Amino acid sequence: GNRHAALLNRLHWMQEAYTLDASDSVLQKTPFSFDVSVWEFFWPLMTGSRLVVAAPGDHRDPAKLISLIRTEQITTLHFVPSMLQAFLQDPDVAHCHSLQRIICSGEALPVDAQQQVFAKHPHAALYNLYGPTDAAFDVTHWTCIEEGRDAVPIGRPIANLGCYILDNNFEPAPVGVLGELYLGGVGLARGYH
Repeated sequence: GNRHAALLNRLHWMQEAYTLDASDSVLQKTPFSFDVSVWEFFWPLMTGSRLVVAAPGDHRDPAKLISLIRTEQITTLHFVPSMLQAFLQDPDVAHCHSLQRIICSGEALPVDAQQQVFAKHPHAALYNLYGPTDAAFDVTHWTCIEEGRDAVPIGRPIANLGCYILDNNFEPAPVGVLGELYLGGVGLARGYH
């Protein structure tokens, strides 16, 4: 179970990191049963931004999303990387000039998808977030940049969380050595071991 404090920490971190204001419009398109929908609802409401709610099922239709983004001048939205890739295949996606922030989580973000975003939306920032089910939403963040990496990193911990790569003896693994990711801090769900 996730705690209210973890959600609040996540929302405050997100605002500090990505800063919405009254000029922004956030598209809420994630089905209500997924954790991402929580920040899609509450982040714009706590910052005075405009919340635009997509019709149920529209998150699967790139043409409907593009139309909504253009009509409502959406500045901020979330994609699971596989849906981002489907969205980017529509030829009209380049006409979504209002986009300023594209946030990805839920799956590994392919380098190819990152490059497509940079090519089609050069003025939009792309953020890769990572969050296992043992925590309130995301535990790490990475601001994507154009560079020659083979993979998009999961980044560094968000505020008030710790991420540790430990070996089989629960000792810190040296840089570049495989280990297990352990989490600590306010974002952990109740019952996490």
